[in-house]
Amino acid sequence: MADATSTDGTLRDVVSLLLVEDDAAIAEPLAQALRREGYEVEAVADGAVAARVGAEGEHDLVVLDLGLPGLDGIEVCRRIRAARPHVPVLMLTARTEEVDTIVGLDAGADDYVAKPMRVGELLARVRALLRRAADTPAGEVIEVNGVRVDRASRRAWVDGRELELGPKEFDLLALLSAEAGRVLTREDIMSAVWDENWFGSTKTLDMHVSWLRRKLGDDAADPRRLSTVRGVGFRFERG
Repeated sequence: MADATSTDGTLRDVVSLLLVEDDAAIAEPLAQALRREGYEVEAVADGAVAARVGAEGEHDLVVLDLGLPGLDGIEVCRRIRAARPHVPVLMLTARTEEVDTIVGLDAGADDYVAKPMRVGELLARVRALLRRAADTPAGEVIEVNGVRVDRASRRAWVDGRELELGPKEFDLLALLSAEAGRVLTREDIMSAVWDENWFGSTKTLDMHVSWLRRKLGDDAADPRRLSTVRGVGFRFERG
């Protein structure tokens, strides 16, 4: 298990997770499974409490149920993300309709698992998110076509104006801008930005591309920066 770094710069030997789930029949066995994997788990059942604990804590990852008493998971995610923009959030949802998934991801969740879930799948998603967070290149700055992306601070600017991006929007921009001039397939983007085991519709990708274009100031009919290559994927233009 890789060490985790606390806010004061010291190394912690145990990776800490915040588990937010109000159904004890799900929370208790899930917490046990995570602890068997070597994670330190703090379990919370109330949305308002989760928002406070998640914002003030030093957890390395948050596993967050969508349906909670007090505050729903969407609002909890927004509050945690506002306070800790870099902590990975894995959302649990019994509502698998695409609109709910998109809303959850737009609120700041990095990935989601639908209930009823297989514990093995959830553990794989947790490992993938932690690995992705640990592998974020430090100090790498990308500058292309009037866009500047600082991967270390997870901040981005267009024509000198800082962008307000959700986690997936930032990851998508970082990936595409780093590969400027190349066409990336939908499958490659879904694998890199969402999960290597992603399956199903890529409409979530289309929604995020649409949001990103709007924030970049692109004209949908004649995009300056982010182009669609029909039947293949997307390309970030060099300018």
